[in-house]
Amino acid sequence: MIYRCLILLLLSITGQAADQPNVLFIVVDDLRASVGILGDQLAKTPQIDALGQRGIVFTNAHCQIAICNPSRASVMTGMRPDTLRVWGLKKHFREEKPNVVTLPQLFKQNGYHTHSIGKIFHGSGKPSKDPLSWSEQPELDSSEKKEQYRLLKNRTGGKASAAELAECHDNDYIDGKVADAAIRKLRQFRQRDQPFFLAVGFRKPHMPFSAPAKYWAIHDRAQLGKPRNPAMPQGAPSIAAHNWREARGYNDIPNNGPLSDEKIAELRHGYYAATSYTDAQLGRVLDELKRLGLEQTTVISLYSDHGFHVGEHNLWGKLTNYDVGTRVPLLFVAPSRNTKGRVVRQAVELLDLYPTLADLCSLKKPTGLEGKSLLPQFDNNQVESTHFALSQFPRPVSYDFSRGNPKNMGYSVRTDRYRYTQWIEFKSGAVLAEEFYDYTKNEWEKVNLINVLRYAEIIEELRHRLEDRIRN
Repeated sequence: MIYRCLILLLLSITGQAADQPNVLFIVVDDLRASVGILGDQLAKTPQIDALGQRGIVFTNAHCQIAICNPSRASVMTGMRPDTLRVWGLKKHFREEKPNVVTLPQLFKQNGYHTHSIGKIFHGSGKPSKDPLSWSEQPELDSSEKKEQYRLLKNRTGGKASAAELAECHDNDYIDGKVADAAIRKLRQFRQRDQPFFLAVGFRKPHMPFSAPAKYWAIHDRAQLGKPRNPAMPQGAPSIAAHNWREARGYNDIPNNGPLSDEKIAELRHGYYAATSYTDAQLGRVLDELKRLGLEQTTVISLYSDHGFHVGEHNLWGKLTNYDVGTRVPLLFVAPSRNTKGRVVRQAVELLDLYPTLADLCSLKKPTGLEGKSLLPQFDNNQVESTHFALSQFPRPVSYDFSRGNPKNMGYSVRTDRYRYTQWIEFKSGAVLAEEFYDYTKNEWEKVNLINVLRYAEIIEELRHRLEDRIRN
């Protein structure tokens, strides 16, 4: 009789775990598609690669806007930047949408304990906070610039060197501290009889490219020294470029003009080293999840808020509608789904993350979500040919639109094969310039093909799709 009761109890617990799986929600800052599982042979990201091999990987995922605060606000609310009217770093999404239910808030409303460690919303100021989303006070959600450095010469309180190699321990930098905090929290959750939504946000490889020396040592600078496409695309409009505003603020990058070959090689080396460093911290968290026996009852998602140019198109930073700026890792591991090793090359949006996680955990989605659940891709290899990703970025570049709207906006449609971008005057809608790229013929966006006759029909179709989306 006692044995039978124990069996029934175990079955009951198992059923609850299946109905309400935990969620480990991982965000990486400024990580473009430079990971091994997305085909970058120079990257050393064994933890992300192994995680992807356990689940489903979307190799053609794109952010809605290539800058931190608006991109994260879009993901966390399931709404586009234009809907939120958030295009810069200063504005909180609740100024326009005070009653929106964020992704973690939805889980909180459904009995989950939600907790935030590291950079989940924006990393500083008012946009970094959203008390309605969390069951308790977030940890390490804000960080001063000096915490991005270990060397005394760089700990000035502002931007110093654009990259730093330091002989130090992993948890001397903030991402190591984030991993430590996440491990402690997982141990606490293991003792509770309540499902959890744990958001873990890593700050690297965001500039400055700081990492312990051992992660620099695993990369060969000679292999990393030059980008494959160091010039703007032939025929691209000048409005598509920018003056590297983010990077120019570091004291070893000139206010104007080009970088030396040596500095380009150093910065590219630093980006890959910082990526490997964060990959290792993710691995520590995943190892603890497994050690605690939580791996089989936890849905894992991983995404990056946007990409980053390290010399491609003669650009440094994000703030573009090119693939290096918008294409990011996106993957899921769902123990209840047989998706091991599945790769999806269909163009998808980060907006799709919110409804997908809600569906994976059987939660009723709020109205107003602008993305599509990717759950059909978990169950079969069906490709929806009409699906595309819409990205945008304002010009001139500004970090604060609190006193007015953008002057101009670039809207970009990315399909499985093509990208069409239209630059418009924001107020009137007048078209200022267009771009078109074919990724089977022009992988690195070397030539703007907008006037090539054989693409005229495709361009017109994408133009119609884009203008219809903007109107709506």
